[in-house]
Parts: sequence; C-alpha cells; structure tokens
Amino acid sequence: MATATEEVKLTDGLNHFISEWRDKPGNLIMILHKAQEEYGYIPRPVALQLSKELGVPLAKMYGVITFYHFFKLKKPGKYKISVCLGTACYLKGGQDIIQELENLLGVGVNTVTDDGLFSVEAVRCVGCCGLAPVLTVNGEVYGKLKKNQLTSIIAKYRNG
Repeated sequence: MATATEEVKLTDGLNHFISEWRDKPGNLIMILHKAQEEYGYIPRPVALQLSKELGVPLAKMYGVITFYHFFKLKKPGKYKISVCLGTACYLKGGQDIIQELENLLGVGVNTVTDDGLFSVEAVRCVGCCGLAPVLTVNGEVYGKLKKNQLTSIIAKYRNG
C-alpha cells in the first residue's frame, strides 16, 4: 500500500482521461468517475495520486467522494448486488429483499462478505419500475422478486 509520500502508477486509461479532462469545468467528478470505473472503487493511494496530479487538496477530494453515494472507498465484492429502493420497489417489498439478503449473506448494506464474493448496496432507482421489486447483480436485472428466489440467485453466482 502506498503511503502519503509514495506515488502510485495510475492506469493508462485513467491517465489518458486526466489529460483530456484536466482543464475542463467539472473535471474532478468526471475523473473520480473514471477512477472508480477503472478500479471498481477509489483506493486511497489512487486518491492521493489524483490529488497530486490535479492540484486538488486531498480533503476537498474526499469531500466530493463522501458527498456522492455513487463513489465507493471500499472494494466491492466480486458480485455487486444492488437492491432498488425507489418508490415502486420500496412499496413492493424492496426493504424485505434487503433484509433477506442480510440474513442469507450475513452482511448488511454497504458491506462485503468475508469471502469477498458479494457486496450489497441500496440504490434509489434502476429504471425498471414495472418489474418492482428489482435487484441487479453486476448489472444483470432480476425483477418481480420474491424473498424465496434470493437463495437460487445467490447460488448461481456462488457456484460459478
């Protein structure tokens, strides 16, 4: 792990993106989005390096990262489960889906299972209101869910 004085090598894709966005308005958020796309989250050594590269104080960078729920500071599981809690999903049992996932996986929202396979997050809307309640696993949509379907969905990913 890099310390505050060490430099970390950013990915080529992120370096290219920085060169395109360095002088544009709104560059910090766009670059943070790209960093999260490249790494799956924003590791501290990457945040430190971006702070140096962009001349943005680390405190300001973390202010942006922690303000927006999209940005993650912890590595997500191999299979990222997102449970919709938008209005339609909430009314049709989205919170019950989260509770059942917590029971089945033994972890709460915004945490990762000990084996690193699954992480669970609550999201505001995935745009599939007609399929409520909905969850996604790495972008694959599961709609009109019942709690008893979760065991087989988890097994599908756990068993490869």
